[in-house]
Amino acid sequence: MGYLLYKGLKKPLVFFGLKDKYIYYAMGFAVGGFMTVAIMSSLIGGWGLLVGAAVGGIGIWMSYKTQDTKGLHNKTKNDEELHIISVQIKNAKFLQKNKS
Repeated sequence: MGYLLYKGLKKPLVFFGLKDKYIYYAMGFAVGGFMTVAIMSSLIGGWGLLVGAAVGGIGIWMSYKTQDTKGLHNKTKNDEELHIISVQIKNAKFLQKNKS
């Protein structure tokens, strides 16, 4: 008896091109933008509507941009480090022991 393998199980969640944690960031900016629209439009009027829409739109754009630059996982970039990879050492005795 075999078990079914769900091939997409370990892939990150994708929604409109956003992956994993950036979906939640964009959702937070969208909700924050709606709240800003509601508050600012009642205080200022039409200009508040534009300010709230700009806050939400810029926040969502920033989440797309951050995903493109930083990626899903924390990676440290070491631009100023120099890594020297030595030439492979050929040891005849070691190779002879492994072949037999």
